[in-house]
Formats: sequence, structure tokens, C-alpha cells
Amino acid sequence: MSEKNRSTNEDEAPEATASITYMVPRKEISMVCDMEKWRRSQAYADYMGFILTLNEAVKGKKLTCEYQVSPTVEKLLELLATLERWINETPPVDQPSRFGNKAYRTWYAKLDQEAESLVSAVLSADTCAAAPEIAVYLKESVGNSTRIDYGTGHEAAFAAFLCCLCKVGALRVEDQLAIVFKVFVRYLSVMRKLQTTYRMEPAGSQGVWGLDDFQFLPFIWGSSQFVGHPTLEPRHFIEDRVVNEHHQDYIFLECIKFINEMKTGPFAEHSNQLWNITAVASWSKVNQGLIRMYKAECLEKFPVIQHFKFGSLLSVQPTKP
Repeated sequence: MSEKNRSTNEDEAPEATASITYMVPRKEISMVCDMEKWRRSQAYADYMGFILTLNEAVKGKKLTCEYQVSPTVEKLLELLATLERWINETPPVDQPSRFGNKAYRTWYAKLDQEAESLVSAVLSADTCAAAPEIAVYLKESVGNSTRIDYGTGHEAAFAAFLCCLCKVGALRVEDQLAIVFKVFVRYLSVMRKLQTTYRMEPAGSQGVWGLDDFQFLPFIWGSSQFVGHPTLEPRHFIEDRVVNEHHQDYIFLECIKFINEMKTGPFAEHSNQLWNITAVASWSKVNQGLIRMYKAECLEKFPVIQHFKFGSLLSVQPTKP
């Protein structure tokens, strides 16, 4: 999806949404044979277009570069600050099991109750009718309250949440850098706090054979940031000095820093797939490889996509030819 096309679509979004009948998103992929319906859907095209547009927007740019922060972005940061405040107000409870602290369910119940009003506060008067639809993606983006787990499907729901805000015109083309560098980075920080506070299980973890226990998108967008870097090559990112000196500029290194804090032992053993990236010749190749891997390991996997919900903004209808 080109910048030009996005600009046209998003500038027209407020007019377009006036005629939309919003709907509460629901699951449509109930069997493995339904996966073709997902691959051919408008939702898949819009979701992947959104991921790739942001991938292009952050290419070669540091977290500390200058970019616009719009009122909508500020409101989204306030929303995420509220979620973090609720974590502080809901300490873990004493329980026999080390993992899956049940206090998470108390925290989640608060979000379940307040999600619609939180989203309404981000939207303008002419788009607030979309709040019940968009709020579903926010609720799906923080983990599962039954299993007390979190994985790439929940992360995808947050990207879908942001994509929907673009589709109704709340977020615009000029917000692209802030979407990743401000909103998504803050979301990551809140999710890490959730994961560590309530000892959440990784959803569908492949263990050492997965890229990461919980996230994927920050490695895609983070590798894009490095494209064209004059000195830092893929072989450097596991060096402590590089991580310590540059993690405030690069999402990828911030992720490596968090992994190093959470895991012990040789990096090649606990994060084998990430370690393999050090052998790739260029960040451009890393970025392209991670996009392929994301499609194959996340978006093509029934256990992940069976939970994805479709509405009017991310539609299960086939893409128009």
C-alpha cells in the first residue's frame, strides 16, 4: 500500500465512515479449511498493508528522531497509561501456582468494563459510533483472561486496533512514525509489565524455536530501523555494549535488552532463532526474512488466526479484484 494511496484513503475516511454500519467483530475462522477465507479477505490485505506501510515509514529512523505527535496519539498514550495504572492498583495475589496470577483476571475485568469508554475518548464525535467495534480489538490485545497467557495473536489484535483507528480517520498518514515510536513502544512496555507482574504464560510458544515468547512486530519494525545503518550490522546486536549504548534508539535492541533481563544462559540456546539472524548479511535481508516468517509463523497458523475477529472495518469479505 503506497503512501500516496493511504493518504487519499485516510483523508477521505471521515466522509466514508458516515455511511458505514459498524458491527461488533466476531470470529469467522472456525476450521483449518477456513484459512483460505482469511488469506483472501479484505481484513488480511488491510492488516498486511498497514504493517508494511509502517515498516516503510520507520526505515532508517531512530526512536529519538523528530516527528509529529497528534492529539489522537496523545489520547492513545493516556489510554495506555490508564491500563498501566490499573496494573499498579491490582497487585498479584498469593497463590500456589507460580505462573498465571489470578489477579490478572481482576485487571482484565476492569478493561472489559471500560474498553468502550476508553476508545470513545480517543475518537471524535463523528466517529465515536465506531467505538464498540474498535474496542473489541483493544480487549483482544492484552492476553487471554481464561488461560492468563499472551502471544503474537494478541499483539496482532493491537495492530488491528491501530489499523481500525486509521480506517476511521482518527490516525492519519502524518501519524505513522508516532504510531510505532510512541504508541506501539508504550504498548510493548505495558505488555511487558503485564507479563512480568502476573507471570503470564506465552500463548502457543514454540519455545527455543520461536522468535520470541511474546512478540514479533517489534523485530520487523526494529530491523527496518537499522536498514542502511553505517556501522551496526546484524552480527552486532547480541553484543552487550551495542545493546546498552543504542537500545534507546532502536526497538530491536530494546527487545534484546528485555530478553537478556528475563533469560539466563547463552543467547544462542535460549533465543536460537534470533541468534541465527546474526549470520544474515544485511538488515534489509533480515527485515524481508522476518516479514516472510511473520506471515508463515503467525498469520498462516490456524491456532493464531482462529481467534481473529472480523467486523465492518476489518472485513472477512474477499478483496475486490
